[in-house]
Amino acid sequence: MLKDFVKMQTFLAVARERSFSKASAKLGISQPAVTQQIKYIEKYIDGKVVERKKNGIRLTPEGDELYKIVSKLEKAIKDFENDILKVINKQMTFRLGASFTIGSYVLPGECLNRMSQLIGSDINLKIDVSDNIIQKIKDNKLDLALIESPIFDHDLIYREWIEDELVFCSNSPLPKILKTEELYNFGWICREEGSHTRKLITEVFKELGVSCKSFNVLSEVGNTTTALQSVKKAKKSFTNPTVTVISKHAIHEEVASGELFEARMRGYTMKRKFYIVYSKDNKNNAFIDNVTNYILSGEC
Repeated sequence: MLKDFVKMQTFLAVARERSFSKASAKLGISQPAVTQQIKYIEKYIDGKVVERKKNGIRLTPEGDELYKIVSKLEKAIKDFENDILKVINKQMTFRLGASFTIGSYVLPGECLNRMSQLIGSDINLKIDVSDNIIQKIKDNKLDLALIESPIFDHDLIYREWIEDELVFCSNSPLPKILKTEELYNFGWICREEGSHTRKLITEVFKELGVSCKSFNVLSEVGNTTTALQSVKKAKKSFTNPTVTVISKHAIHEEVASGELFEARMRGYTMKRKFYIVYSKDNKNNAFIDNVTNYILSGEC
């Protein structure tokens, strides 16, 4: 059965994620398929390898022993793949996509350099809106992408990466905590209609009972960089400041230097996840695995 390493990969995912559902998401297969493969393994070795608990699963003694064996096999396979990659990757360019906030403000240049060294290939970074990035993944024009919004598709695998928070931003001083009635005093730089950031903000305001139709909208922009530059160049005002809602990652340096000011809503935070996305066709691709593991390691 060790020749059928797919089932062994499923076992490793369940053991490491401590959850059938999380293993399912990581592998891009259904939860019943995960359960079926674990049952096949247990039938093959004639013993239980996992036990279900209220807070997840744990390995049985037999499962612990199997994990040690399969982990060694996995390492040997990866070492072999890396040796092969050294031969075939000389002319390859890894195609990485990123939505505007991530590509412009979250990924430092040294991260891409280290990533390039890790896989031994050049990396071409394409920055675009999340919808276009996802379509390029599906059209095999990108190998892997980092996006701000989970545009789910059954042909793709999504891995949670880091948490982001949307905050209010202005070049004029703002109270650290805003009341809903104060929002109507601002001049607004809004994200364009239909964008995922705009949808998230609209949902939050609707929950707070805020009517965006009553806002003083100065302009609508298509991406984080334009929103940020618009706020920076706005006329400063203590009574009617110009504001936008933006990722905290995009304004970290300006807030630290005092060039910009950030604020949050009383009793509410606008949090979202950044995701790593790639095609299910590439779930066993060594390049994809190496880059994904590096990004998830927190070194990027």
